[in-house]
Amino acid sequence: MLKRVLLDECVPKRLGKDLLGHNVETVPAMGWAGIKNGRLLQQAATDFDCFLTVDRNLQFQQSQSIPIAVLVVAAKDNKLATLRAMAPDILAALASMKPREFKVVGV
Repeated sequence: MLKRVLLDECVPKRLGKDLLGHNVETVPAMGWAGIKNGRLLQQAATDFDCFLTVDRNLQFQQSQSIPIAVLVVAAKDNKLATLRAMAPDILAALASMKPREFKVVGV
C-alpha cells in the first residue's frame, strides 16, 4: 500500500530514495522546519499517512493522541548508512502501519 511519508528534520532526506513504493517528503521541503513536534504532527496529518523520525523521545513528548501514524527508527545514529541498513525493517513497518499507530523498529 502506497503511503505518503514525512521524514523528520533529523532524518537524512536521501533515505527517501530507499523507501521504494512510497511518496516521501521532508519537513524542510514542506517549509515546516523548526515547528515543534505537537504542532508538526497535527499539520502533517493533513497531508501524510506516516511521520518517520529517529527521535525516540517523541512518544513521551506527546501527551495527547497522535493524529498520524508515527514510525520511530531506533538506530545507533542518524547517519544515512546506518538508516539505509535498516531500510528493509522500515519498509516492512510502513507496509503494516495503520492510522494513528505508533511503532518502533530497530529495537
